[in-house]
Amino acid sequence: MAECEDRDRRRAEHRIRAAHFPREKSLREFDYSVNPNVDPAVIHDLATCEWIAKGHPLCLIGDSGTGKSHLLIALGTAAAMAGYRVRYTTAAALVNELVEAADDKQVDLLEIDELGYLELDQRGAEMLFQALTEREEKNSIAIASNEAFTGWSHRLTFNATIIETGIESYRLARTKAQKIDAAKHTITMPRSS
Repeated sequence: MAECEDRDRRRAEHRIRAAHFPREKSLREFDYSVNPNVDPAVIHDLATCEWIAKGHPLCLIGDSGTGKSHLLIALGTAAAMAGYRVRYTTAAALVNELVEAADDKQVDLLEIDELGYLELDQRGAEMLFQALTEREEKNSIAIASNEAFTGWSHRLTFNATIIETGIESYRLARTKAQKIDAAKHTITMPRSS
């Protein structure tokens, strides 16, 4: 039993490394109290990976610092741990790979971060659209973008879970809270004369 568990753990670790996440993030670390726009029940449901089994998309939409990338990485990690092959990339890096035809591996979940942050040239946009179209209703895609939902294609959002993380920066609020907390704990020493 222990040998099987160890083998499963090593396989999950391998899938996590193969996903190329830029940093570690977990769903336990996400602070829902800082971003009330994100429903913990929806995230818990997504963590079961049923949406991936069905080939449904996920769209995380909100301003910078609202938790999109955190959730993208954490849900991708949960999928890898559940046995799914995951690939994390930014939109710009994916377009470069598509143009160079460098990556023809099939994965169960393709995660694209920073979609809409940089404007793609026409060829890059066409290649990205083609890659998304080929995955439609077959394999899941999870996207994080700062672009408003109204600018999205209905093809991309068909059967999608859409989470709008809002406009209040989670990172900024956390940094401010840490500074306030540090200031409260600073002890002022009296000057000697």
